[in-house]
Amino acid sequence: MDDLPPKPEWLNRVAIIGVGLLGGSVGHALRRRGVQVVGYSRRESTAQTAVRSGAIDEGHTTIGEACRGADVVVICSPVDKIATLAAQACEVLDDQTLITDVGSTKALIVDEIESKSTRAFRQFVAAHPIAGSEKTGVENAMPDLFDGKCVILTPNERTDAKMLVRAKQFWRQTGGSLVLMSPAEHDERLAAVSHVPHLISSLLATFPDDPSLPLVGSGWRDMTRVAAGDPEMWTAICNHNRPAILSQLDRFIEELKLVKTRLSDENVEVMYRWLERAKDRKQSTESG
Repeated sequence: MDDLPPKPEWLNRVAIIGVGLLGGSVGHALRRRGVQVVGYSRRESTAQTAVRSGAIDEGHTTIGEACRGADVVVICSPVDKIATLAAQACEVLDDQTLITDVGSTKALIVDEIESKSTRAFRQFVAAHPIAGSEKTGVENAMPDLFDGKCVILTPNERTDAKMLVRAKQFWRQTGGSLVLMSPAEHDERLAAVSHVPHLISSLLATFPDDPSLPLVGSGWRDMTRVAAGDPEMWTAICNHNRPAILSQLDRFIEELKLVKTRLSDENVEVMYRWLERAKDRKQSTESG
């Protein structure tokens, strides 16, 4: 993007913990800004693949090596591992190093980090870039993945003010557009627009019986696309955000009952108006 703010003087070296689709895309985006990017992966082969792809400048298989000297550490792991990794990274970091993440749940991550390490919590600002794909792996990473996309920051009343400023400066360098909200609000809203829709997509993928599968068309494929996401990652998300997901599922079940009622009443006009409103709302999100 040509309209990015100038790179902050303090931002020179970034460590990415978990160089997959999102981590690799963060790396690509920062390297185009002249930032040195170091990656951590448990496997040497994965680290070297990330180097060859251009997502990172160098790769390591120990967190200490990857994080040492970093100005920012970005944790791009499944949500149930973020707190532990933040605490481990903090052991080798300078007090001024920002720790942030890309997890799609927030409240439990923030609470877990605060309980594990007071120091890590002081340096941590929770983030969630609303960008991605059902595809995984650094080979699918893109330098423009975050351009113009929403990046949600979720500070709470105990978040360090200086670290929040750095988090805003950092995420703007990826091309993202910032939105701030509380961790609890984030989790409730993401349950509605991401987590429940993923479960519904997965339900639709398993709904047809085997004889029906040869008959599926583009509509079924479109609605089940996200069901191809990583089951391990999505199991962790569901476990982390269970209360909000259950709350939104209750809402969905009530709305589904209303759809059934409209159909049972055989009122064509009522059904038409509902479908028309749905179409208009969908189109408004495409043009917005």
